[in-house]
Amino acid sequence: MPMIVKFWGVRGSIPTTAQWARVHGGNTPCVEVRCDDAVFICDAGTGIRELGRDLRRRSPAPKAAHLFLSHLHLDHVQGLPFFLAAVPDLRVHVYGVSDDDTSRRRLLSGELGAEFFPQNSSEPRASLTFDHLEEDARNVSGVRVRSFPLQHPGGCHGFSFECDGRKVVYASDVDLEAGAAGGKERTATGDVLTLRPVPRALLNAARGADLLIVDGQFNDAQYRAHMGSGHSSCLTATDLAIQADVKNLALFHHDPDDRDSDVDAKVRLCLARAAKLGAELPIFAAREGVALKF
Repeated sequence: MPMIVKFWGVRGSIPTTAQWARVHGGNTPCVEVRCDDAVFICDAGTGIRELGRDLRRRSPAPKAAHLFLSHLHLDHVQGLPFFLAAVPDLRVHVYGVSDDDTSRRRLLSGELGAEFFPQNSSEPRASLTFDHLEEDARNVSGVRVRSFPLQHPGGCHGFSFECDGRKVVYASDVDLEAGAAGGKERTATGDVLTLRPVPRALLNAARGADLLIVDGQFNDAQYRAHMGSGHSSCLTATDLAIQADVKNLALFHHDPDDRDSDVDAKVRLCLARAAKLGAELPIFAAREGVALKF
């Protein structure tokens, strides 16, 4: 059976409503992965609100969804109250990365409180249940789901989804150069003859993926100016995809100050780098509303 991936929010940090961001979209992160009738949701930024409305219109409407939060920074959870209100009959399973991870329960209980999100207590909303992934991987509704750590302030995790020989990897909010000596110098020289070092855990998780969705917020100059912010150069993301032998690369978590033309320019830089390294790699910028089938 095919895997369907749809982008509902692709922007990082804060929603962008400017006219110049309308091609790629301004909602914060939310990606839907479907395999047969199973619905998996990566992050609950503002894009999840429209996903909720869409789920309600589907026939038949799903009874359950599985929500995987990469981390709890605001841009990755701020849409959840609106989502739950949009799908009152849905059961939402929220996954931590271990059985002692109570952070999601604690934060979401607070975020959904009346002091942060006033609502009529008589109005129905989706129910939340909390679960966790196993240390290695877990079968969820027929899909093999794995988590892996990402380098980002406060901690972060990525997720891979495997079904019937197909594989999609989601790795938002990661500094691919963190922990590797010489990152500033590498991004300054623009050396296209040498692949940049990347985190081994992510490299292994992404290996052979049909689609890698990864943080490509910056170009090299922007990365040097924002080192330590927990985000990556799109060119290092390209090197990761080449080394992992992925079939398609989606640049994600677009900078909130980037115009559509800036995002497109990053794609051109990445395509040029891949070509100079001898790689035939489809690279594109994630765009709201686009659905892909694998």
